[in-house]
Amino acid sequence: MQSPSLTVQNLNIRELGINPNHWYVVARSTEVQTQPLGVTLWHQPIVLYRDNSGGVHALEDRCPHRQVKLSHGCVIGDRLECHYHGWQFQSSGECAAVPYLAANQKLPNCKIRTYPVHEQDGFIWLFPGDVETLHSAQIQPMGVPEWEHLNYIATVSVIECKAHYSYLIENLMDMYHGHLHQDWQAWTDAVLEDIEEKDNRVDVHYQAQSYYKIDKIWSISQLFFPALRRLHPEPLDVSYVYPHWVSTLGKDFKIYCLFCPVSETQTRAYLIHFTSLNAFWRLHKLPVRFRRFVKDSLFGSAQKLLDGLVRQDVLMIEEEQQAYLNNSERKSYELNRALVSVQRLIRSQVERG
Repeated sequence: MQSPSLTVQNLNIRELGINPNHWYVVARSTEVQTQPLGVTLWHQPIVLYRDNSGGVHALEDRCPHRQVKLSHGCVIGDRLECHYHGWQFQSSGECAAVPYLAANQKLPNCKIRTYPVHEQDGFIWLFPGDVETLHSAQIQPMGVPEWEHLNYIATVSVIECKAHYSYLIENLMDMYHGHLHQDWQAWTDAVLEDIEEKDNRVDVHYQAQSYYKIDKIWSISQLFFPALRRLHPEPLDVSYVYPHWVSTLGKDFKIYCLFCPVSETQTRAYLIHFTSLNAFWRLHKLPVRFRRFVKDSLFGSAQKLLDGLVRQDVLMIEEEQQAYLNNSERKSYELNRALVSVQRLIRSQVERG
């Protein structure tokens, strides 16, 4: 019988699972309201819901009575109620009430799985791995500190991709594919300068030509009027901080991609684009309430740009996945050394998990 590590080494990268001992993003905070929300993280159906005090909980999305989804139900106080027969469950996963329980009957001992969940920076982070490992290693969510920072304007695009997560992370780490995006891309002429590999991350440093420079009060208009853009050199850094991705283009832009791998052929992710206002030092002296108003008013200002990039990338990624499914033995030729590092990190993380 093969050891797990040998099995991982023998598998194609497109068939590998995930290391569950990390925090994954399963929803935006705004998606989890009074109605339970069903999500899937690497073949695991999970239901998210808020209790009376607004706290978020995550349970296995399965009523142990008849195996239907609890996400079809509703929240009653601090309990999650099944839509089928009205069984209620505590946030600890234990059955709390059965409406037709007879006086001489006890509540069934049918506790369902719960997941550590944390609401931070506008997103719901979930830990699907070993709870003892979580506590002993003090594993923390990567976080998105710019989300609340008053100097950063955010835009969010949801990526729904019918492909293995490795295709998406390779796309994000490969700055040579700017040729695909033409007018949608913020940079051009990327040149790979350096790669750094660590146990849980790969950092790749490019030099590129940026179309945007956010240093004047009217600079934001460059997002809407291509004629105002002017090329200038900027460092372009991209990092695979397993299992997520982060990038910076000069001092003006920072982008995150927060992953929720669903299966071998489906990936959900949240792409968050931040435009920096750090260059406007006079703005920083204004009242916090006004700065908050500016930040909130400009939320989503790069939506058209971001959604356009996502559509083009997803089309190519899904074609890659389909080509693999049609002929997994066909060889691909890769010249970007960064993607070799990415695949090495995926394998090492899966082995650890």
